[in-house]
Amino acid sequence: MSRAEAAADVRPVSRLWTFGLLRNELVTTFRRWRTLALLAVLAGVPVLIGIAVRIETGDGASPGGGGGGGPAFISQITNNGLFLVFTALAATLPFFLPMAVGVVAGDAIAGEAGAGTLRYLLAAPAGRSRLLLTKYATVVLFCLAATLVVAVSALATGALLFPLGDLTTISGTRIGFAEGLGRALLIALAVAASLIGVAALGLFVSTLTGSGIAAMATTVGLLITVQILDQISQLDALRPYFFSHYWLSFADLMREPVHWDDLAKNLGLQALYAAVFGSAAWARFTAKDVTA
Repeated sequence: MSRAEAAADVRPVSRLWTFGLLRNELVTTFRRWRTLALLAVLAGVPVLIGIAVRIETGDGASPGGGGGGGPAFISQITNNGLFLVFTALAATLPFFLPMAVGVVAGDAIAGEAGAGTLRYLLAAPAGRSRLLLTKYATVVLFCLAATLVVAVSALATGALLFPLGDLTTISGTRIGFAEGLGRALLIALAVAASLIGVAALGLFVSTLTGSGIAAMATTVGLLITVQILDQISQLDALRPYFFSHYWLSFADLMREPVHWDDLAKNLGLQALYAAVFGSAAWARFTAKDVTA
């Protein structure tokens, strides 16, 4: 690290300038065609699920042929379109959402290095630490945006194809449609929070290489590997520590009363991954020799 960069890390920077940096990062990220394509794919998943359920149940049959297969809540979609929100989030969380986050996070630093713009960013008065934090905040906000895209698309599709109204929780109790919408929002927030560990992991990988493609591929590969390991029963002692282990705990928000144990474990685990890999990313990035 040069003296100028070290000084930039410690000299005061106005909050207005910091928010301006975050705004520029958000605009840059969400204007990329790759990001827009990822969001379009995520928005299309609920539409495809809704159309498939509508076609399959057109003759009065139950979704999945009555075999109980498919994502959670899918058998309830025909009774209430709001269940399409829960089904779409359950369907996208294991792969589509974390893959999208992994792509954005993996490209955060490595993409700038590969394009030759990282050195110019480091010449700004924020310094490396503030730049890294801004990058991470941008990825976290992408987690929220991607999750809301799925939820909103599912809600719109469910309202068009299926009836809406009061719904039955997993516990068998009835709640009103307004409360159901509130639960859907809480579930979307829980799903977005489930991805902050992946965001930190991807950001750390991004600091290890100057190739955005390599960082994205490595992050997605790690995501797939961890989820495969999480399905191996012989690893029961380790499975609770895999970041994906409690991802589907959001279903507990559809119980009455809500079961908070696994939800709390998931949030704690994601915070742990964010702290560990965020610290590793900071240690690597602040000591990294940037030549491009």
